[in-house]
Amino acid sequence: MSGPTLYVVLVAFGVVVGVASGLLGVGGGTLVVPFLTLAVALSQHAAEATSLLVILPTAIAGSLALRRRGVGNLGLALRFGVVGAAGTVLGALLALALPASTLRLVFAVFVGLVGLRLGLDGLRRRER
Repeated sequence: MSGPTLYVVLVAFGVVVGVASGLLGVGGGTLVVPFLTLAVALSQHAAEATSLLVILPTAIAGSLALRRRGVGNLGLALRFGVVGAAGTVLGALLALALPASTLRLVFAVFVGLVGLRLGLDGLRRRER
């Protein structure tokens, strides 16, 4: 995929990621990384690096929209952000040390486990 078609697909998917981020509170990486590796054919490393750059503006926009309505804990978010930034540097260095195939497998297992946990939690809450 290249040229104008790629740009149209990127814009459309950007809207989907933005809506999902605002609706679900996801960082976007769970959507952006698979899209960039499978549809755009970026390497796992490049997709994860690109995803980190995408998350910044989408997270700020969504956070501001929710904060205007009094939702969210700014102090907690800032503390998580500072610690998370340090952890991200370590995680990025670790990602660079891993072969792309291993990194992709780690990502897939992570997303699968999160999905399983959320699904099980949803089923348990429904039973109550």
